Amino acid sequence: MKAFAYLSPTTPEDAVKALAAPGTVEALSGGTDLIGRMKDYVASPERVVYLKDVKALAGIVEKDGATAIGAGTRLVDLVSSATIRDRLPALWQATTEVGTPQIRNMATVGGNLLQRPRCWYYRNGFGLLAMKDGKSLVRAGDNRYHAIFMTDGDALFVNPSSLAVPLIALGATATILGPGGERTVPVEQLYRVPKADADREQTLAPGELLAAVTVPAGVGKNASYEVRQKQAHDWPLVMTSVHLKMDGDSVREARVVLYGVAPIPWRSEAAEKAVVGGLVTRERAEAVAKAAAEGAKPLSNNGYKVALVRTTVKRALLSAVGDRYWQEG
Repeated sequence: MKAFAYLSPTTPEDAVKALAAPGTVEALSGGTDLIGRMKDYVASPERVVYLKDVKALAGIVEKDGATAIGAGTRLVDLVSSATIRDRLPALWQATTEVGTPQIRNMATVGGNLLQRPRCWYYRNGFGLLAMKDGKSLVRAGDNRYHAIFMTDGDALFVNPSSLAVPLIALGATATILGPGGERTVPVEQLYRVPKADADREQTLAPGELLAAVTVPAGVGKNASYEVRQKQAHDWPLVMTSVHLKMDGDSVREARVVLYGVAPIPWRSEAAEKAVVGGLVTRERAEAVAKAAAEGAKPLSNNGYKVALVRTTVKRALLSAVGDRYWQEG
């Protein structure tokens, strides 16, 4: 890899200063993404800012019913947290499936949220839009793991963060520190669809640092369900996280968010409308799952994801209300 300067700040303020310095800068936490990109020359920063010594960025804090999770919190600490397991099962379930025990011991919440796409065209140096001679390598090539929504544009990769999906479903906000101070945005606003290879798919400005995510009080029933190609270390093919606020047994509000189907975490408004106002029965979950798949425009090799959308939406909904019929018998 290309030689680089290495900085190891110990306070958020010093981290922001290091990230805001001139030149190309990358933040390093667990290293499960950046190191591989640097070895492959997909990323060649002039400066690497190591964040794990900034202890103020780690930890899980409960206050007034809300749950604040530092961006430097390791995934293993989410998995071992009774608060996350009992109050936020959608997040806990998604976290338990990330990588391997070794990876979860290194990877952090911020690193998972801000990792770069796993698209093999991007990882082989063809850029986010994977264009060559004005033509899309994705459309013409192997696109089995690419998007099935928002496919009219040139950005056909899928957002790689499996924690963003439950956090968006749960209505979480992100706290961002930068040279101009602190700002707070919904987690979904961390992401955007790039229009050119020079664009990033994330909205953090140079010098900004993701400090924490906060799940608000008043969380209702929630769950995640994913399908992957194999049970060993792998990324989900499709995952759904749902969050239901109830009036008795009837759904009053809903969020349904999908992984693996679009260049941003995909919130299905059609599914949300279909589930509000009634009981979550198996029949209703099936109808909601069909609504979630409406509007999909698969590429040449990934039409199978439409069926996985239906499966994951149906099972996430039923998991949220305690019906795991597929585990019976």
